Amino acid sequence: MANVERSSLVDSRSGFCKENSTFYSKRNPISLPASPSLHVTTFISCQTHSGTTAFIDAATGQRLSFSDLWRAVDRVAECLHRDVGLRRGDVILILSPNSFYIPIVCLAVMSLGAVVTTANTLSTVGEISKQIADSNPTLAFTTVQLAHKLPAGISIVLTEEEHVEPSRVVRVVGVLSEMMKKEPSGQRVRDRVNQEDTAVMLYSSGTTGASKGVISSHRNLTSYVAKMVAKESLEDKILICTVPMFHTFGLLMFAMATVALGSTVVILRRFDLSDMLAAVEKYRATALILAPPVLVVMTNEGDIIKAKYDLSSLKKVTCGGAPLSKEVTEGFLKIYPTVHVLQAYALTESNGGGAYMDMVDSRRYGTVGTLTPDVEARVVDPNTGRFMGTNQTGELWLKGPSISKGYFKNQEATSETFNLEGWLKTGDLCYIDDEGFLYVVDRLKELIKYKGYQVAPAELEALLITHPDILDAAVIPFPDKEAGQYPMAYVTRTLGSNLSEKQVIDFISKQVAPYKKIRKVAFINSIPKTASGKILRKDLIKLPSSKL
Repeated sequence: MANVERSSLVDSRSGFCKENSTFYSKRNPISLPASPSLHVTTFISCQTHSGTTAFIDAATGQRLSFSDLWRAVDRVAECLHRDVGLRRGDVILILSPNSFYIPIVCLAVMSLGAVVTTANTLSTVGEISKQIADSNPTLAFTTVQLAHKLPAGISIVLTEEEHVEPSRVVRVVGVLSEMMKKEPSGQRVRDRVNQEDTAVMLYSSGTTGASKGVISSHRNLTSYVAKMVAKESLEDKILICTVPMFHTFGLLMFAMATVALGSTVVILRRFDLSDMLAAVEKYRATALILAPPVLVVMTNEGDIIKAKYDLSSLKKVTCGGAPLSKEVTEGFLKIYPTVHVLQAYALTESNGGGAYMDMVDSRRYGTVGTLTPDVEARVVDPNTGRFMGTNQTGELWLKGPSISKGYFKNQEATSETFNLEGWLKTGDLCYIDDEGFLYVVDRLKELIKYKGYQVAPAELEALLITHPDILDAAVIPFPDKEAGQYPMAYVTRTLGSNLSEKQVIDFISKQVAPYKKIRKVAFINSIPKTASGKILRKDLIKLPSSKL
């Protein structure tokens, strides 16, 4: 639909067009490069900013300037092309803890038209072997400490020059820190890279099934970076990298978008609350990205934290991965009144396309914000396929230049998730209100069916973590012959708490309708989650206490 035609048919408040039952973003549109051969690395390097320091290693204090970063990217790309023989379409694997080596490798590899895939450093040898068998990388970047997780036969580039036992690694073809020091030859004859070429292949978290390789093009990533540049915030000048860079958000945000923005990223090799708070104080960080349970801990231990750390530089906290309740937000703001708490929504398959909140909306609780400027949305009745309007709950569909190309070597899963018109079926139950704000109710496949009623686990989890003795919680369906299913809670108690099952049940019973009541509770040391903070309900369902 042309912009002129669309403007007359779209409701200015909600962004909804009755003509085609589509929600359009109310934000200013972003412009993408027209050249079909412009790869995302060049697009990032062309952005102008006044930043000087790109990355700081929180553990060592080592700094990498933007000029040194781009010099390293160019040198590594040349070494990979000339000495290692990396070519367009080749897949390289990164298995490494958070480090500024990761953005260097990603930007260098993508500039050659090769494809980046990443693996979770906590994955087992078997899990990594499955991913390697699926993605078939020609090369892996890793550390000496993690090299033993890689199968025999794969060529390896180590991040640092260290001694490696011959039995552990078959063939080391280079050392990244040495590549960064090599003087360029001046020869830049490389393959032409197209915007539609695959740039990254990141494996989805697999919260409800087997992990799948999500293939995203240079155009998909360029759309994400352009969106972040368009929404540049003064509060995002010094960020702490609190999420793993092997995850889609960590990679896209901290290895790409911040480089385009000129922001300084303080890298935590792994998340630790004390290390994060110390880094905020030391480097005067202005923005954090956290999962909701971390906000709960920072609230519950607020007096201790504020007595030990100076967090006065902190201006913004963004949450994602799970819904954030009004109670949790208000509790946090009582302790940290000068910090804005925002939410955002996206998927691996959408490359940042979805919704986000602006600072002016920070007191609007429950929403994940308005649609990003690069997507259109539909809300679809999962039973009938009917397109819904404002304030009607259904499955959220997304469409736009950031939406990925599908799943690698998995046409069945691609057809199930992406329709022929390019719509991504998110699997999330959502609604969009009269003002265009998106609300996430729950995962469609995770709804609990109690005597014909639908119960959203996220709603109960949001209530549970407001209890002062509950550190974290997850709700799953428990099979019942009479009811079909009923809500069961897994609860992680705060240290020293003797909270009982009855107390948990009573706490929820007072706040919800009878059919939503929790009827069984099990206590657990920690809630299993993906790297992005999503609860792994499938793992909890497999536990013995779920089968009683």
